Amino acid sequence: MIVQGIKDLFAEGIRDGWQVTHTGQMRTHQQITCDVVIVGTGAGGGVTAEILATAGLSVVLIEEGPLRTSNQFNMDEKQAYQDLYQEGAARTSDEGAITILQGRSVGGSTTINWTSSFRTPAPTLQAWSDGFGLRGCSETEMTPWFERMERRLNIHPWEQTPNANNQLLADGCAKLGYSYGTIARNVKACWNLGYCGMGCPTNAKQSMLVTTLPEALKRHARLYYRARAEQLLMSGDRVLGVICQGMKEDGIHTSGTVLTVRARHTVLAGGGINTPGLLLRSQVPNPHHLIGKRTFLHLVNSSRGIFAQEVQAAHGAPQSIYSDYFVWKDGAHGRMGYKLEVMPLHPALTAALVGESGQELAMEMHQHRYMSMMLGLMRDGFHEESPGGSISLRDDRTPVVHYPLTDYIRDGLRRALLSMAEIQFAAGAKTVRPLHRDALSYTSLGQAKAAIEGLAMEKFHLRLGSAHVMGGCAMGEDEKLCVTDSLGRLRYVQNCSIHDGSLFPTSIGANPQLSIYAQAARLSTALLAELIQPKAATA
Repeated sequence: MIVQGIKDLFAEGIRDGWQVTHTGQMRTHQQITCDVVIVGTGAGGGVTAEILATAGLSVVLIEEGPLRTSNQFNMDEKQAYQDLYQEGAARTSDEGAITILQGRSVGGSTTINWTSSFRTPAPTLQAWSDGFGLRGCSETEMTPWFERMERRLNIHPWEQTPNANNQLLADGCAKLGYSYGTIARNVKACWNLGYCGMGCPTNAKQSMLVTTLPEALKRHARLYYRARAEQLLMSGDRVLGVICQGMKEDGIHTSGTVLTVRARHTVLAGGGINTPGLLLRSQVPNPHHLIGKRTFLHLVNSSRGIFAQEVQAAHGAPQSIYSDYFVWKDGAHGRMGYKLEVMPLHPALTAALVGESGQELAMEMHQHRYMSMMLGLMRDGFHEESPGGSISLRDDRTPVVHYPLTDYIRDGLRRALLSMAEIQFAAGAKTVRPLHRDALSYTSLGQAKAAIEGLAMEKFHLRLGSAHVMGGCAMGEDEKLCVTDSLGRLRYVQNCSIHDGSLFPTSIGANPQLSIYAQAARLSTALLAELIQPKAATA
């Protein structure tokens, strides 16, 4: 499906002279210079580019993925997963037990996320201040940055009626007396199609693709896509820019051409896996061995409910209702908390989630239109038994995450399944099935509880996933715990900052895009003040 009459901002902008280059199609090596090179075009990179380019700095943007825009978003799962996701939506943890969904195209994960927008919870900000010495990020100090980005990206609570999938979460919580709320979404004139994860064909989603990146390009920023940032260009302890490999259109093989970008300052915004990976490949000073450590996933498990009425969970805003009842129930440092949301159920995604084959898969898909899927996002990183995972390099120098389970995490996963089953039955589910290799479909809450208590909370038994990779380059003033200072400036080298979710010392405890937007705005504004002064002095 291609929606007719929708303005393709990039097609028009390129005709008007935007500097946009497919790096894999360059015929010779190139070397360019700029004030700031930004690696990554997602939430952190997009916000940073707009702020710096608007102020008159020369900005170069580097994106490993392709350029895909509204005219190419046809709401087809197979094409979207291949085009718009890291590793074709097949990125996993090192042993293959945890599926990790991240964007890889111009706009990054903002192009394909489900638009859920939450401010960083106050307990999270307090934990960062207390445990890592992070400065400038109290709830009071961050409020203006949240407000700024909410205005910029039209973030407000969803005003339309929730789809049936989300309404079931609200109904179950209401019956049980659990608190719930309406999710804020970064959308404008939304058509309520429900295919946000495949790129928005109507430009309603206020992703970086249709907001900050076009604005930066209007201000003469240059974009190089299909460019893999291979390593930082360094001289002693100074970062001089980045060396990039051109990528062929398949997104897998290099083209043989090299783009070298020399810059006064380098900003890394490739996300919680790729940014640590680039730093490890570049062998930057790492005396406390912190780069890539304490990587958090908001590890997700899920519960499938079948209802008497049609749910049609692929239709309508993917996420509009949430419950934080269990997130902070035992305090920030008590038992692992979890946020409850639902997920859209497009056919290919549903088939992958239920994890069956043959007749069993056919039976599950036969019930597809009556199916609702609830998910629990584990709030990891706040307890000593939740140290997160780590990033390392494979033999081909690509990054991969290792994420071990502890008894503390297993307890959280089990309690989340119990809570989800309780809410689904309260909402009227005929049957509930935890997404677990050994689980069956249960017809009563008592039956489900007894079974869940006996299930092994282990990898490859549970069907685990994540769409939120955080940490790996923690920010704060304790240099024995933090890779950067409180302004995202990389320690032990000069002229390099990080503006993405890898900065977070723990997980957020909520969908992280607004947290990244606000932090990127704060950090970019501070960086701008530093860069403008020397430039003005030499003018």
